Amino acid sequence: MTTQQPTDFKIKVEIWSDVVCPFCYIGKRKFERALNNFSFKDRVETEWKSFQLDPYAVTDPKKSSLQHLAESKGMSADQAAQSISFITNMAKQVGLEYHLDKTPVVNTFKAHRLLHLAKKYGKQNEMEEALFDAYFTQGKNIDDDATLLQLASSIGLDDKETTNVLTTNAFGDDVKNDIRRAQQLGIHGVPFFLIDQKFAVSGAQDESVFLKALNKALEEHQKSDLIEFNGDDAGVCGPEGCAI
Repeated sequence: MTTQQPTDFKIKVEIWSDVVCPFCYIGKRKFERALNNFSFKDRVETEWKSFQLDPYAVTDPKKSSLQHLAESKGMSADQAAQSISFITNMAKQVGLEYHLDKTPVVNTFKAHRLLHLAKKYGKQNEMEEALFDAYFTQGKNIDDDATLLQLASSIGLDDKETTNVLTTNAFGDDVKNDIRRAQQLGIHGVPFFLIDQKFAVSGAQDESVFLKALNKALEEHQKSDLIEFNGDDAGVCGPEGCAI
């Protein structure tokens, strides 16, 4: 019996995330570290999926997420500060600089629509990175048209097309479809990584967890697509003739 191994395959990784989720940026870094140590990283195809932690959030550039956290969770200012300090230190461990005391309260629907525009041109990962950095490191309002236009331009998206997206509801259905699918899959928190629609990693796990999941997906791809049974007596004909 002989086996035939697949010579061409793709490992599809779908990542549900919200651009104001601090653990999503940390999870992105940890996943990237795992990917860099994965033997077949050139076969991995990543797609970011939209998720809104608070779809009803009202953008308020004057209110920081620190204030919002204290108010929404019923925390004291000290408790909220301690929570933010913990997350900031966690981000620092993967090389990220967070300024959560400066991040404003924003609705992320518009930013998610922009991510779908970026996907159209194969620049979704770059757009995700730009949004994360702008929000968590620079404390920018990522629901502001001028800010989003600048970020889109920085990764090479066309200004005119970006403006059209920002001033209409373009890609709105795509965002809603991502959120709907998350609900169907029972996803209640982000980041959530789904590999080949079979292997799931929930949260900003250690890179070893991501690497284990990628290797399990690889094992599935390396399984034989064709199993051939051979006996002692066989006649085979090919372009060059027949042989026994």
